[in-house]
Amino acid sequence: MPKTKINGVNINYQLDGNGEQTIVILNGIMMSCNSWEDFVPVYTEKGFKLLRMDFRDQGASDKYKQDYDIQIHVDDLKMILDKLEIDTVHLVGVSYGAMVAMLFELKYPEMVDSLILSNTEARVTNFLKSISDVWEIAAAANDGRKFFKLSMPYIYSDYFYNNNLDWLQEREDQLAKTLDQDWFEALIRLSKSSKNFDIFDQISNISSPTLLIAADRDILTPVKEMRKMQAEIPESNLLIIKNAGHAAFYEKMNEFNTAVLGFIGLNC
Repeated sequence: MPKTKINGVNINYQLDGNGEQTIVILNGIMMSCNSWEDFVPVYTEKGFKLLRMDFRDQGASDKYKQDYDIQIHVDDLKMILDKLEIDTVHLVGVSYGAMVAMLFELKYPEMVDSLILSNTEARVTNFLKSISDVWEIAAAANDGRKFFKLSMPYIYSDYFYNNNLDWLQEREDQLAKTLDQDWFEALIRLSKSSKNFDIFDQISNISSPTLLIAADRDILTPVKEMRKMQAEIPESNLLIIKNAGHAAFYEKMNEFNTAVLGFIGLNC
């Protein structure tokens, strides 16, 4: 995957497909470009370019060994788009990535053809801060297996756990082998970067056509909070995925992709 240096930091990205219009997918906090491999053909075979990027402290991008604010990712994305000579995009963000997507749209609305915000909030509630504290404490233990056991029940739904335990155990085994101290330290910095995130009083200024995707078993960013966002954002719609948790885009991948492509199709 190519990298571009932005203010001394190498940012990893991947551009696939040959379409005239570009979809950008922005990661959740524990994700990377590789997390979307199964999604690539879904979008490129529909005639879109698909751009993925690893934020600072994610995936193959450089670790950024000082504290920062989530806003820092906005101009990283802008510089990648400028480098690739991409003028406008359909911007898809999940969780942490959706927070970045909202910030990007508010700063560069002319570059956003449509905005899709999945399993996110416009403000970090006290409950969400408490969960972030748990993840940071778990990460500080520098133990992949313990981190998985303490973090994943908040991310995947009870429905998914009850029907995919073998897959989850394989994932736990994999993370126990691959996660290292650098990854845990980076995760803590990413977590801290959004602790004070609160743009609820600004989202009424979002001007792009917007789709919010919620999940009925998501305890991190619950439906009731996303309904509040939908009420504030002009030209917005809310879709609720049933029997899914915070990782609805994985748990119900086909439903997620159908919603994304359908909404983008209406706004091409």
